[in-house]
Parts: sequence; structure tokens; C-alpha cells
Amino acid sequence: MTTLTNQPLTFAVIGAGLIGPRHAHTVVKSSNTTLVAICDPLPQGAALATELQTNHYKTISEMLDSPHKPEAAIICTPNHTHVAIAKQLSAAGIHVLIEKPFSTNIPDGKELIQHLETSGVKSLVGHHRRFNPYMVAAKEIISSGRLGDITAVNGLWATYKPDSYFDPPAEWRRQENGGVILINLVHEIDLLHYMFGLITRVHAEKTITRRNFKAEEGAALIFRFASGVVGTFVVSDNCPSPYNFEAGTGENPLIPRAAKDFYRVFGSEASLSIPDMTIWSYRGIEKSWHSEMVKDDVAVSEAVPFELQLQHFVNVIRGEEPPSCSAQAGLATLIVCNAIKEALETGSAVDLESYDL
Repeated sequence: MTTLTNQPLTFAVIGAGLIGPRHAHTVVKSSNTTLVAICDPLPQGAALATELQTNHYKTISEMLDSPHKPEAAIICTPNHTHVAIAKQLSAAGIHVLIEKPFSTNIPDGKELIQHLETSGVKSLVGHHRRFNPYMVAAKEIISSGRLGDITAVNGLWATYKPDSYFDPPAEWRRQENGGVILINLVHEIDLLHYMFGLITRVHAEKTITRRNFKAEEGAALIFRFASGVVGTFVVSDNCPSPYNFEAGTGENPLIPRAAKDFYRVFGSEASLSIPDMTIWSYRGIEKSWHSEMVKDDVAVSEAVPFELQLQHFVNVIRGEEPPSCSAQAGLATLIVCNAIKEALETGSAVDLESYDL
């Protein structure tokens, strides 16, 4: 199913919790989209619809039976509901942008991929950080060969989530599918795939638990990629820290910017730190630890990832571009996240099944 018209596409936002309002405001701002509905059973859904002067429905069925059935929808509901909602919408011929994680388990994810292919609608997984200017610039630097052959990557995502983050109606975040792996690390895994290709092996050690929820709070990780690149990563949501993507890039207006690095990439000719976008090399001099290194700063354009992602999704629906993050890529990220959870439980390295990006 392909929309060829250049008229604004009608959109609904499903879920008005933490991320739904950002998507809704982005849809309203774009000249290529029109927000026709907010779907959420809670009062916050009605309040958001009133704020944005659009229609409110408590259930998807009500919306589908209304005069405001959209051409596309953005799914921003709790993790465990993504698959069922994506199936319901796509069965009705509605194109879907599915917030991460694509699914909470692999069998349901594979079934959803088959369903989407049968339905004929266009889909996109909401790993919006692929559109962040810092990550676009990093990808270009790595792909250009400026760093030489990539040897290793080091990553950090550490912050402190307050108790209110886990309070109703978001108490699902206390459960197994609401931990830092499927909510936060899933973004980082997708970015690692985006920059370095498939991850084939993971090791993991669990950090100290302080909340006593079922949801995991952090881990120290080691990765091996199909390319031979290796990586380390520390993730935690119970440590005060400026070393995370949101604080580093300033992408999320709700999180103060600290501009501290969260990725370091090491190549045979140079190294790169992100988001300060500094390249260190021995350019023009002997490559030796005895030589003083040369520092190059890379300029990064100003752009809003959510806006770029929405425009990309419009282009995907119109058949003008392939999806940047396909359903298959979303499943690939989930496969790695599940392997990390397995490694945390078993204490052993986990080799991943073959999968596609």
C-alpha cells in the first residue's frame, strides 16, 4: 500500500504518556502531516487532544470506526502492547511507526514482521537517534575511512531515574519488560548496529540493584561484531551521571544538556569521541605514541531528530525512500537485547542466532 499524493498525510498518535506528546507536537508542526486523533484511555490523552485541538478516542476501535480514521499512526504505548496494536492498525490499512522496542519477545516480533508484509502497509521502527546530527556525522566519518579500520568502541549510558518515573500509570516499568535494557539500551544497540554492523556475541555482568524491582537497573557489557570490531558498554539508570546520549546531545528538552562524551571509537588511523566530535590522529607526522597528536573538530548541523524521522516516515509511506530502521532491524536489536538478558542470567557469553538488519 503506497500513498502517492503530496497532500498532508493524516496521523494519529496512540498513547499520550512520556513520548507520545513529543510525537504529537512534531506531527502538528510539520506541513506534510495533519494530526487527526489522540488515542489514550487516560485523562492525559483527552488533555493532549484538547491542547492540540484534535480528536480524542479512548480505544483504537473507536477511532477506526470514526470519521477520523488516519492514514498513519505512531505507537507510543507500553512496550508489551506494541505488537498487538501494530497488528490492529496495520490490519485496518494504517501505516505504522512503532516506538522501540519493536517487540518484547522474538516470536511475537517475527510474527509481526510476517503480518506487516501481508498487510501491505509501510512500517518504521522508532529508533529516531539514527537521525540525530551527531550520529549522522559519526556514521559518515566511520564510513569514509577517516579513522582507518575500526578496532573497538566504548560506550556509556548512565543516569538517575527518580522514583516518580516508576509510579502509576507507568508501574509497568518496574516489571521485566520495563528495565533499562528494553527502554534505554535498545537505542544504543540500534546505534551500534547503525555504525558497526551486526553484533554476534555478548558478555554481561549485572550492576548492583537498588530498587528491588523486577526490572534490571544496569550492566557492564562486552560485544563482538561480525566485522571483528569489539566493544564495551556500561549502562545504568540508578547512577547520577552526565554520561548519556540525552545529556550529551541535548536532544531531549526534559533532560539538561551536559555535553559529555558517551561514545569513543578507535580506528587504525584515528579515534573519534561523540558528541564533542573530536578526531585525534597523527596526521602528517609519524604514527607513534611518542608523537604529539593532532586534534580536528568536526562541525555538526542543527536539526531535530523527531522532525527528520517523521519526514522520513512520510517519504517511506509515499514510496520515495526505504525505511531507515525496518521491522527486521527492529527485531535484530531485540535479539541482541534478549541475548544480553540471557547473559546476565547465565553469567556466560551468548552467541547470537543469525539475523538481518
